[in-house]
Amino acid sequence: MVGLLGSLVQLDKAGLLDCILYLSGVSGSTWCMASLYQEPDWSTKLETVKDRIIKRLSGPGVSWGDALAKLKKYYNERDFFSLTDFWAAIVVTTYVKEIDECKLSDQWDHLSKDPFPIYTVIDKQCKQCKEEKDSWFEISPHEAGYSLTGAFVETSSFGSQFDNGSKKKQQDEFDMLYLQALCGSALADGKEIKKFLWEKIHGAFEAMRKRVKHNKDPNSPPVEKCLQVFMDLVDMNLCVLNDEDPSALDESIRKTLNELDRGKHQLIFPIKQLNLADKQDAKRYMKQRTEDVCNHLSHCFSSWTDVKMWTRICERMAHWIWGRNYDFLHNMDDETVPSTLLESETRDYEDAGLLLNSPYFSVLREERHTDLIISLDFSDGDPFTRIRVESSPPYGYMDIHFYYV
Repeated sequence: MVGLLGSLVQLDKAGLLDCILYLSGVSGSTWCMASLYQEPDWSTKLETVKDRIIKRLSGPGVSWGDALAKLKKYYNERDFFSLTDFWAAIVVTTYVKEIDECKLSDQWDHLSKDPFPIYTVIDKQCKQCKEEKDSWFEISPHEAGYSLTGAFVETSSFGSQFDNGSKKKQQDEFDMLYLQALCGSALADGKEIKKFLWEKIHGAFEAMRKRVKHNKDPNSPPVEKCLQVFMDLVDMNLCVLNDEDPSALDESIRKTLNELDRGKHQLIFPIKQLNLADKQDAKRYMKQRTEDVCNHLSHCFSSWTDVKMWTRICERMAHWIWGRNYDFLHNMDDETVPSTLLESETRDYEDAGLLLNSPYFSVLREERHTDLIISLDFSDGDPFTRIRVESSPPYGYMDIHFYYV
């Protein structure tokens, strides 16, 4: 975020900023873009906007209560609730120190003097399928879709349910906070981020338990014990990730759940000696164990409105689901579009930095008439390792100069 801001300031001082037609972002740089485009014509007053951003980042963060309220809002308003929603409300807010509920499409009328913004993510299923090359997905104030295939939908309709090109169910356009989480979750494939998120979830349960203790109602359900089960479940997952024996926590969960429902229901998943050396078996075990405990808690605490949201978060952790949205190409008949995009009802989107930590791919579209690309890269390695424009169709014919910084 700070890297892009500093680079833009230097481009402005060099007299190049007002020559730029497109500003394409990937990963954390999109957090900077979201802040910049809050201010119409920001490129004409960058120093002032920069100082305002720095002041906000140096100030107080979003309160836990506001972050939790935002998380609940995502859960209640969206058909698909994924780790991206949790990442937005609980993690991104701690870095950007605001809850930006503006919509990207609202910026369409404010771009007379600023570079046209393009936010980039990748389609996770396309990335994982060797036969599918079009994983690059771009989102702008005008449209959202696949850069290579050329299949797009209006940004205000991205996330809505479509069937054969007709909108079946309208979903509210996602806000800028969610967009920042969608674009900026670069570690969504790694073991360390799983530990980080489980620890964040544990912290959330701990904060709620303190509130419950402080405002204890003798007539309310034993929420404190429910939260203890949640925390034990989180610690079980952390133990397995750290190659530690989780059996004591497993026993604690079984004992507490048995007390809560007085033995009326049994956990479906049987007790077994976990072989931590077999990583895949341990992963399968914890996925099933997490689902089993969450189902049990949902049954025991059906009257507690928050329990469904938290069980959903734990289940999404078990299945590692990010950025799930309706597939706007579902059931369309178009030979130019990969068949998997036409058949699936949903698609999962994640940080494009997992594929290529440079967002220039989206500006290679022929209709954008790009002559020069200034590529600002803030990571290790060669940003052109994955895509060699001079030899990769369909862009091999384009005469574009790259200036790599």
